[in-house]
Amino acid sequence: MSPDSPGEITKLLDSWQRGDQAAREALIPLVYNELRRLARHRLWNQRPDHTLQSAALVNEAYLRLVQHKPPEWQNRAHFYGVAAQMMRNILVDYARNRLAAKRGGEAERLTLKTDLLPARQEEVDLVALDEALNKLASLDQRQSRVIELRFFGGLSIEETAAVMGLSPATVKREWVTARAWLQRELERAR
Repeated sequence: MSPDSPGEITKLLDSWQRGDQAAREALIPLVYNELRRLARHRLWNQRPDHTLQSAALVNEAYLRLVQHKPPEWQNRAHFYGVAAQMMRNILVDYARNRLAAKRGGEAERLTLKTDLLPARQEEVDLVALDEALNKLASLDQRQSRVIELRFFGGLSIEETAAVMGLSPATVKREWVTARAWLQRELERAR
């Protein structure tokens, strides 16, 4: 098993969960590049003059992860899912703070280039997206989580299925339904 294999990452997560701080420190270099990739993916769609950089987003997410007792990690995909959720929260907080600082100025805009919402490239208000995801969570927690893991976490259908303990076919169905609902909701918000 190579030192950066999924099995090794899961083993280190398990040790960290049991309180082994050395495992937490050994984990950082193994997951850092993937976390940077996720952060770059999220920030690539931000406005050109966005001041938050991928390293800062990863560092902030990491700090939030280690400030509290770690959750019961299921596997490395679960870890990346939690990290994605942290990145979502950081980006939304950043957008809200920027909006508040402008005293009613434009909210942070995010250009979607994935197949999440609509098929064509279009800018979406990150705060409106977060509010729509929260509304979806009140209606269907599972669909909201699928969107969060796929969009913010960049996880594949298979990885999302593993994190959520669902079949890939179920995740695909939830993904299609949730995307359609979110698209309608964001169009209403305009």
